[in-house]
Amino acid sequence: MKTQKVVMIGCGYVGSTTVYTMMMAGTANEIVIIDANREKAEGDALDINHGLSFLTPTALRVGDYPDCRDADVVVITAGASQRPGETRSDLLGRNISIFKSILDNVMQHIGDKTILLVVTNPVDVLAAFTRHYTGLDASRVLGSGTVLDTARLKYAIAEHAGIDARNVHTFVIGEHGDTEVAAFSATSISGMTLLEYCQQCGQCADSGLSKLGDLHAQVRDAAYEIINKKGATFYAVALAVNRILQAILNNQKAILTVSTQLTGQYGLPDVYLSLPCVVGLSGVEKILTPTYSDDELAALRRSADAIKTQMASFA
Repeated sequence: MKTQKVVMIGCGYVGSTTVYTMMMAGTANEIVIIDANREKAEGDALDINHGLSFLTPTALRVGDYPDCRDADVVVITAGASQRPGETRSDLLGRNISIFKSILDNVMQHIGDKTILLVVTNPVDVLAAFTRHYTGLDASRVLGSGTVLDTARLKYAIAEHAGIDARNVHTFVIGEHGDTEVAAFSATSISGMTLLEYCQQCGQCADSGLSKLGDLHAQVRDAAYEIINKKGATFYAVALAVNRILQAILNNQKAILTVSTQLTGQYGLPDVYLSLPCVVGLSGVEKILTPTYSDDELAALRRSADAIKTQMASFA
């Protein structure tokens, strides 16, 4: 059996929860944790390993950067945490310096097919920085993007409509942050457009159209609400990252809204943001371009401008 190896750099809330989620799902058969606080990493590994008799056998250990040599995916969750009241953009300066140190070490050992998956916020800008700093092909450097935001939108629509979230098909595109765009025009439920479903649902006098702004705001502001209530988001983030890893390691060709470098889609070259992408063993294999409304495209361009402004700090 081929080894499916993931190296997790950073074992804070997101990193450790993602490792736990991977272990529960049997996503990889070898996981290596790297963290500046080695004792914390060793504690996490020991704690999780004590449950191995309940799980699919997986080799989990603490290691160092040479372990990146034969990794299928290197996941970067290390960085400064988002503080209450702080935007993802505010994190950029603190995390760029952390990333330089990490990438200098990773690039000494990385294999020629290894995928780099950036999770640390602001994820779009840090994924762009990683691509710029390492010179790797853009297909091999992706961010977790709006995979989580898309899941949040599915949940919000499903809760409002009283249906199973797995029957909602939608996307959040653009920045993983304040300018993200809910693509309601490309949303469907059980083969029907959102408008068609809402007309049959009958819960709202105007077929639900007045609720769309509220649902978008609920998704956009979800992280702030969670951080204010409990200090950090990590459970759903870990599930989103695990989903991306499953798509890569198993070459699933899954369509996920990861953050990737655009090459002119919607007139937007050389910017990292989220669009529906085909994700497989080689990373981002194709960027899809559904038809969005004029308002959504205008919002997408504003989102790209916001990311480009941040990217200018290292270009």
